[in-house]
Amino acid sequence: MPRVALIAHDDEKPIMVALAREYESLLSTFDLVATGTTGERIADETGLAVERKESGPIGGDTQIGAEVVEGRIDGIVFLRDPLTAQPHEPDITALLRLCDVHDVPMATTRTSAEYLLDGLERRDEPS
Repeated sequence: MPRVALIAHDDEKPIMVALAREYESLLSTFDLVATGTTGERIADETGLAVERKESGPIGGDTQIGAEVVEGRIDGIVFLRDPLTAQPHEPDITALLRLCDVHDVPMATTRTSAEYLLDGLERRDEPS
């Protein structure tokens, strides 16, 4: 079962929830982990089971990064606001570097998230 991390800057949380609703059937077959508030919103608004880490500003993205290093994450959807991210929001730079080092795909837009999720679904299908 693929393990997927979900992170979203404040202005992107509604887009993340909409993505989770659209992909709810597929995501229900994945092991989901998310930063605190993002995970809470997804769980509350979709009913999906989400393991919640700390909120991004207090280290949730770092906790997810540790799982990348340990080989426990198969993909990350990090919907970020490239124009108006707030200082308290998680920084993508360190997490992106870890994903590159450990060959873990990261999507930063809704469209790339769809490709990532569809790709993980195909990879997980029996041969």
